[in-house]
Amino acid sequence: MNYFITGTDTGVGKTLVSCALLHAFAAQGKRVAGFKPVAAGCDEDDHNEDAKRLRAASSIQATYGQINPYCFAHAIAPHLAARHAGSRIDFSRILASYRELAGQTDEVVVEGAGGFCVPLNEKQDSADLAKQLDLPVIVVVGMRLGCLNHALLTLRAIADYQLECAGWVANVLDAGMPALQENIAALRERIAAPLLGVIPHMAAPDAREAAGCLDLGLLDRKTIDPQITPIDADSKRQMP
Repeated sequence: MNYFITGTDTGVGKTLVSCALLHAFAAQGKRVAGFKPVAAGCDEDDHNEDAKRLRAASSIQATYGQINPYCFAHAIAPHLAARHAGSRIDFSRILASYRELAGQTDEVVVEGAGGFCVPLNEKQDSADLAKQLDLPVIVVVGMRLGCLNHALLTLRAIADYQLECAGWVANVLDAGMPALQENIAALRERIAAPLLGVIPHMAAPDAREAAGCLDLGLLDRKTIDPQITPIDADSKRQMP
């Protein structure tokens, strides 16, 4: 089973979790590869740091171009970065690269760009890409003020696209976040998909260490509803 990794916003730890999943799957003896279809923000070699980390965490030998078919210089919204580069993000190219990796591996971990609905071209966004890939989605929730709203809106968007949410990961961004455990509990009450793990705040994020925080066995669980739990649905019915 391959997975599409999205986040509640940009900078919430999608790459950390994606690499952690790759390490965890590889520890099970699986052939794994990370895939970053679109990256914005490149170094002098026209490589993106997140994509390089995914490549390093992969257990197969893949070229950089296989891991990251679209890389743009400016660290801005992907459709704008493409426009500035005089280019356009074409899903057919992404799908061809994905199938090539999938044919060489047991698991492909696809890391999306930004949040779930970030635009990728003039008509399509990251959610459309997840739909075309037809992959179960894992949501990285950046634990900080505002995460409840962002997480629940992301889950509703996933449900709107009729995609399965395979699970979610709580990544603690704010070491001093008030009521951290209460916020995690609030999300667990409202998200039917399993909490795959809580990654504590790390001054220097380490994907191998983060892998130890994840329970891959929970990915075998079938979700009741990719959007909300029956408890939350009941509360909605009680609204005037």
